[in-house]
Amino acid sequence: MNNRQQHLPNKYPLIAGIDEAGRGPLAGPVVAAAVILDPQWPIDGLADSKILSKLKRENLSKLIKTHALSWSIAVASVEEIDELNILQATLLAMQRAVNGLHIQPDEALVDGNQTPKLLIPTLAIIKGDSKIQAISAASIIAKVERDSLMLAYHQQHPRYSFHLHQGYGTKLHLAEIAEFGFLDIHRKSFNPLRTLLSQ
Repeated sequence: MNNRQQHLPNKYPLIAGIDEAGRGPLAGPVVAAAVILDPQWPIDGLADSKILSKLKRENLSKLIKTHALSWSIAVASVEEIDELNILQATLLAMQRAVNGLHIQPDEALVDGNQTPKLLIPTLAIIKGDSKIQAISAASIIAKVERDSLMLAYHQQHPRYSFHLHQGYGTKLHLAEIAEFGFLDIHRKSFNPLRTLLSQ
């Protein structure tokens, strides 16, 4: 986490955008991010991270971390996902991300239809990552962080192409599981892994 100090008028509401990356994959943690953008440093090109190229996401991530008033990234582990379920683990990661902000926001806007338990007013916005710049910023830095984690997993476990499928249940990933078995970073509560384990 990195933050820049800046004085804003007291009347100006500080809005934190919140989003996650990695709810659907069969492996790895879920990553959440919270971002408070600086109105005096607008960032061009913010959008839903899923429609941006890898290079564009990485460049925007650097700009966000440089110019945002505050940003924070947090995770919920594979063990927490399997214990709590993916929704509750995601909300936990979001809560941790907001708690990690250096500046306390006045309000939080969350992508989706569920909100984490916070001590500030919180609003869920469907497709918020394509509507609200602060949420777009959060989606970008969360995605870049998770991609970086999956690249590290690939380097640790080169037989698994985590740098390509990011842990999602692609044909390649399922073939790798069938040939090489499960890793500690696989989500055992997710199908088809849960079914395979029960057999």
